[in-house]
Amino acid sequence: MSILTKEVEALLYLFAAVCFILALRGLASPKSARRGNLIGALGALVGVATVFLAEELSNIGLILIVIAVGSAISVPASRMVKMTQMPQLVALFNGVGGGAAAVVAFLELGAADTVGFLIAVAFTIFVGSVSFSGSVITFAKLQEMMTTRPVLFPGQRYVMGLLTIAALGGSVLVVTQGNLTLGAALMAVGLVMGVLLVLPVGGADVPIVISLLNAMTGLAVAASGLVLGNTLLLVAGTLVGASGTILTRAMASAMGRSVNNIVFGAFKGGSTAGSTEMSNRPVKSGSAEDVAILLGYSQRVIVVPGYGLAVAQAQHTMYELAKALEAKGIEVVFGIHPVAGRMPGHMNVLLAEANVPYEVLQEMDDVNPQFKTADVCLVVGANDVVNPAAKTTPGSPIYGMPILDAGEAKQVVFLKRSMRPGFAGIENELLYEPNTTLLFGDAKETLSKVLSAVKAL
Repeated sequence: MSILTKEVEALLYLFAAVCFILALRGLASPKSARRGNLIGALGALVGVATVFLAEELSNIGLILIVIAVGSAISVPASRMVKMTQMPQLVALFNGVGGGAAAVVAFLELGAADTVGFLIAVAFTIFVGSVSFSGSVITFAKLQEMMTTRPVLFPGQRYVMGLLTIAALGGSVLVVTQGNLTLGAALMAVGLVMGVLLVLPVGGADVPIVISLLNAMTGLAVAASGLVLGNTLLLVAGTLVGASGTILTRAMASAMGRSVNNIVFGAFKGGSTAGSTEMSNRPVKSGSAEDVAILLGYSQRVIVVPGYGLAVAQAQHTMYELAKALEAKGIEVVFGIHPVAGRMPGHMNVLLAEANVPYEVLQEMDDVNPQFKTADVCLVVGANDVVNPAAKTTPGSPIYGMPILDAGEAKQVVFLKRSMRPGFAGIENELLYEPNTTLLFGDAKETLSKVLSAVKAL
């Protein structure tokens, strides 16, 4: 039995919706991201509590058990996940959201009584299913449970075409006939399409597809709000769908490509995944002491962090080195590429974890003009985002992608584990330039040695 009036229920939902909007606003800046997260969590808590207090629910005991089981799994997983695995966690959570929306819509299919209701049900079942299975494949790719390269087979585009026709036809049948068998068939088509949509995507395109699938989940949740007659779900889903779409377009722009090319480009060989073989070309390598001398006698150093910094969990050591250089009167800034790492803002979050001041983190457009005046550019675990092939090699998978102009610094130092290419799978000619020095090894270990050498200068 409801213990809230309709007016109070509406006000609580409005409060939760405002919290979600403020949360998005807070997440726009690393300075306010933590506060934004807490505000969003408060909105979600109020929304869930309102459902229990305002709706006449049956099987409350079963609902609470399911919530407890889900919390017992998700809380430890979220707390224990490594920073390098955060994109995989985001992909899984996103997929669960889409799958839940699809299942809820499917179960409501028997209660459908209007065309508008059935249209919302069909849309939610299909889009939620695509988002679920697609997110599972992106998780498997990022976790390297399967190849990160594009997976193609003969006639794949024709299979996708037939599935698209089946999805449209199935949706029409669900709307006109509205039975559970047709709903299950539409869900199956969506699951297969989600898999086939993501399989051809490889390399640096995978994080962008995660963002696209996130937008699809938002749309599915918004439609489920129509199905359940819940305004808060409609608002929350619309916010996620809109923000995910904007983020996807922004990431595609940062890659210098269109969303259409990223999603469907692999069908004609356009996805960013090349060779995984290591180069045997000669390079100039140095020791930690050599790098320390270059850094210690500089006036201006620009650090370019990448996924390798996250893998080595070397962000704290990197910041200690930056502080040691600043203590010697050397200016240090961090150049952040929009798609460095495996998800948007990956490097910002990583460096914030080490308490690196936001003021020294500079976005690509701001830092690029400064490379010409930098004595040293220290590239830590990054590759594709400084690869000049994006400007000089038409036909390269990353051609047209805006990059950090690291090669314009007087000296470039790369910290790399090996000569294996970056996530896009192509060689970086910057590694072979005469002003480039490579320091091989685990980033945390090599940075620790460089730090000790700098302090000894």
